[in-house]
Amino acid sequence: MSKQEFTEEQVEISRIAKALAHPVRIAILQLLANQNCCYHGDMSEIIPVAKSTLSQHLNELKEAGLIQGEFTPPTVKYCINKKNWENAGRLLGAITDQIAQGHSDCKK
Repeated sequence: MSKQEFTEEQVEISRIAKALAHPVRIAILQLLANQNCCYHGDMSEIIPVAKSTLSQHLNELKEAGLIQGEFTPPTVKYCINKKNWENAGRLLGAITDQIAQGHSDCKK
């Protein structure tokens, strides 16, 4: 049996999972989910990290396509990218369903 390359779907799922793999990013997403948009400066007053750290986490979420930002000097406004979230939900739902319905008989 030869090694196979990772599928585009596997790469996409891992990219999404990596973006979700930090509590600051989850806090950002929850904040944005409850509003139409939020400015970087407003988030830095709510989320307990330095502005530069917040910017790094926002960039991770943006690179994963889970949020989008609009730069209007001197501010940046962020919101959830609904289209990409629908895709993320589909992909994550499919992998969790596959695992839950798997044939593993491994016991603790």
